[in-house]
Amino acid sequence: MSYATAVPGKSRVSGDLVDSLGQTSFTVIALLSRIAAEHDMSLTQLRALAILRDREPAMAELAAFLGLERSSVSGLMDRAARRGLVRRTPGDDDARVTYVSLTAKGHRLAAEVTTEVADLLAPMTNRLSAAEQKRLTALLFALLDQSDGSQQPS
Repeated sequence: MSYATAVPGKSRVSGDLVDSLGQTSFTVIALLSRIAAEHDMSLTQLRALAILRDREPAMAELAAFLGLERSSVSGLMDRAARRGLVRRTPGDDDARVTYVSLTAKGHRLAAEVTTEVADLLAPMTNRLSAAEQKRLTALLFALLDQSDGSQQPS
């Protein structure tokens, strides 16, 4: 699919940029979906694993990170807990708040998946020099940078 026929004057984004970002995202999503399926997970469950790898959010925060309703995230975490991947901890100051974190098994799976993702992306990223990889990393983080300075989680 080509987006290179962007309407002139309607956008500052070039069609080539839209095409390359779209093609790259489709490729990465396909790789992530493959890895998720190999671990009997959905892409959303894989995203949750990546988010929990680096933080221990409240359920409401996790729902916001994932762009899902709290009830959907509750079911997602129920399934992850049954697999022994996450634990829920009640908040100290507010019993209505529940925090979610990875168990040791969850951390091992997250590390395994991270390695698998890196291995599958290597054929693409290894085409770039170390300096180009560093620059691409900076550019991608700049695209994700929110106006308040925070980074959107994986």
